[in-house]
Amino acid sequence: MTGSASKAPAWRIAGVAVTLVATTLAVGLTRNASRTEQPAAPASSAPAPAASVLLNGTDDAFIQLLLPMDEGALALIDHLDTRPSATDPALRAVLGDIRTAHRAEASELRRLLAAGNVPEQNIHEGHQMPGMVTDDRLAELRTAPDSEVPSRAVGLLRAHLEQTVVLCRGEQNAGGSPEVRALAGRIQATRAAELSALAGRSGAADDADH
Repeated sequence: MTGSASKAPAWRIAGVAVTLVATTLAVGLTRNASRTEQPAAPASSAPAPAASVLLNGTDDAFIQLLLPMDEGALALIDHLDTRPSATDPALRAVLGDIRTAHRAEASELRRLLAAGNVPEQNIHEGHQMPGMVTDDRLAELRTAPDSEVPSRAVGLLRAHLEQTVVLCRGEQNAGGSPEVRALAGRIQATRAAELSALAGRSGAADDADH
């Protein structure tokens, strides 16, 4: 490895630490430090292709964090389906739209990992990451009375959606793959629409901490 290549991981950590979760980025950069990187092409708005892609540390860290975050949100929505008396039809319709978008998003994220020849790893299992619907929070929701479920659920979802926006901005600023950066841009736009749809519903971001 040349002198300039050996300095690349430290440069990346310094460049993106302010925009991505520090723990995630450090793990992603360490795992990808030995991977040769190429200059990024202009971002495209087209869906991620099946052809091989080159993922840098930021791309990998972004995908590996967003997948378990999405899975947690989907588990929350699935739980609410078992408690129809706790949520009104309008909220259930919004949740259905969020579920559809998250499932499609997870599929795209996994396709990009496969195209980059990178295995999926839940390196954040058991961690209390910002915006992540954890098993503990789901357990609390399961035991909550129906009257409290809407506010708690919406609070958890808002925290998840808002944190995803932060991660998407970080990926667009520091990601190396044009395909992943383009996907991050689409996800960010979707999150804005989802947050707007949740506006006025019971719950606040503070409920995610209860």
